[in-house]
Amino acid sequence: MKARLREHYLKNVVPALTKEFGYTNVMAVPKIEKISINVGLGEATSNPKIMDGAANELGSIAGQKPVVTRAKKSIAAFKLRENMPIGCMVTLRGDRMFEFLDRLVNISLPRVRDFRGVSSKAFDGRGNYTLGIKDQLIFPEIDYNKVDKTRGMNISITTTAKTDAEGVSLLKLMGMPFRPQ
Repeated sequence: MKARLREHYLKNVVPALTKEFGYTNVMAVPKIEKISINVGLGEATSNPKIMDGAANELGSIAGQKPVVTRAKKSIAAFKLRENMPIGCMVTLRGDRMFEFLDRLVNISLPRVRDFRGVSSKAFDGRGNYTLGIKDQLIFPEIDYNKVDKTRGMNISITTTAKTDAEGVSLLKLMGMPFRPQ
C-alpha cells in the first residue's frame, strides 16, 4: 500500500519542479525528508500525569509512539529539575510521513476556524517549514470528550530544498494551503 501523496509527488510534483527550476537530475529535485511533531508541556513540572494524556493524543495523531523529552538542565525559576519530563515528540518518515501530511493538509487545517491559509514566511532559509497549531482538536483522531486540556504543537517539515523558493514550490505542489500575499 503506497501513500496517495507519495504517488502524487512522483507523478506530478517531480516533473513540475524539474520544469520550474531546470533540474537535470531527478535526484536533485527537493523532497520531504521527515516531519517532526513536538508538544511542549511546561505544566508537566507540577503535574506529571498530564504527560500520559499528551503522549496518547500525539500517538493517535501521528500513528506512532511518541518519545518523552526531558529537561537537559535544572532551572530553579521554573521549578524544573534535570531529567524531568517536559514534552513529547514524534519523527515521521516514509509512508507514515506522507499519510500524516495528507491528513494535515486535506482534513485538519481546513477545520481551523476562520482558516485563510498558512503563512509562507515560516521558512528557515534552507527550505524547511515550521507550523504552529494552537489546538489538537482539529485532528479527527482526537475524541473531544476525552480531552482534559487543549494543547498546541509544532510541526516541522524538513525538506532537501536548498532555498526557501524551492521549499515553497515543493509544499505548494504537495497541497499546502499558503495564504495569498
